[in-house]
Amino acid sequence: MRCELGSGLFVQYRKELIVPKTISVVIEVDSGAAAALADHRTRAAMGRLVSRVLHPKPGPSDLAQAIADAKADARGANLTDADIDAELETYNAERRSVAAS
Repeated sequence: MRCELGSGLFVQYRKELIVPKTISVVIEVDSGAAAALADHRTRAAMGRLVSRVLHPKPGPSDLAQAIADAKADARGANLTDADIDAELETYNAERRSVAAS
């Protein structure tokens, strides 16, 4: 739509289509998947997953970026893979001993 202003200038307005953020769609899945999708939390999580797969963000995922940042920090502190593996082994052993007690 165009509107003429007093000085002969035109301003163009466009109608915007308002689309909801999420739209229900029907997809065919096996009976086991259908049973799992009966839970609204599972459906919401799967909807987010499908949206991410179909429209991925450029660059690494948040998890991949966090891992890369942690790795860079470790390298900056002159830690080797052996140092990190030893630390993880100690951490996991402590968690197992707490869970066993």
